Amino acid sequence: MDFSQAPGLIYAEISLWIRTTIRYLPELSMAIIIFVLFTFLSRWVSRIIMQGLHRISGNQSIVNLTGAVARFVIMAVGLFIALGVLGLDKTVTSLLAGAGVIALAVGLAFQDLTTNFISGTMIALARPIQVGDTVETNGYTGKVLDIKLRSIVLDNGQGQTVEIPSKDVLQKPITNYSRIGQRRVELAAGVSYLDDLKKAQQVAIEAVANLSFILPGHAVELYYRSFADANVQFVLLFWINPATTNSQAALSEAMIAVKRAFDKNQILIVFAGQTFDLKQKLTNNSSVNLETSSKNPANLIAPVERTRL
Repeated sequence: MDFSQAPGLIYAEISLWIRTTIRYLPELSMAIIIFVLFTFLSRWVSRIIMQGLHRISGNQSIVNLTGAVARFVIMAVGLFIALGVLGLDKTVTSLLAGAGVIALAVGLAFQDLTTNFISGTMIALARPIQVGDTVETNGYTGKVLDIKLRSIVLDNGQGQTVEIPSKDVLQKPITNYSRIGQRRVELAAGVSYLDDLKKAQQVAIEAVANLSFILPGHAVELYYRSFADANVQFVLLFWINPATTNSQAALSEAMIAVKRAFDKNQILIVFAGQTFDLKQKLTNNSSVNLETSSKNPANLIAPVERTRL
């Protein structure tokens, strides 16, 4: 090769590029203008979509994702149109085919991740749960702290957070204690066979009904469930507003109120396998024959081991 001809070859090649650029300058200018217009259009449409989604869903993640996807799609359309103006139809076809292959590969490689993102989107739109709700799902109970596209974050009330994949939340049952704005709390206990059941029922209902957190319009109810070895078992039902009252705190306060009321009215809460001081109770109950009871204590409370002062 004669290196003396190199400058001439380089000049000829550069001249060809310049002439080609000048010849395609109108198409290139039009393609640039189209792409710039679609860029501004994508921002405008994305802003409108995000404003609309804010009215439907309060999930900022889904709003941002939808806005970004809309912007990307519009810019991609603008790019393909600009390439078409330049006569690069084969390039457009190759890009579309490559994008399809990449999308398929990503979908297969990140199948679980994609499923979680889709599930998170469905949760954000359908809104079966919201931030602040107290829910039970997948064996966990807690307050919803955040609803992400990939997962749901719960506060389990023990100083810990639980992050559950969105796929599991969407596919499995959800118990939402906050959706209706009311929750029933159950207090289970039992009274001795020596007590008047009607009186015990009335005393317990009045004690709990006077608590400040009881939901108005819902009666406190007490039902006896069974005759056990040591007592007559009952369940006391009352309603609270879970948004303002913690169910565990409400149950604790109800237990204190019932115990205090029973003590005041000399009503015994008896459980199997324990020893109780029954002397005062037996003395005050005129309907019980102490002599017969001392011979056969099982007639009173079978599991009681002994009576003591």
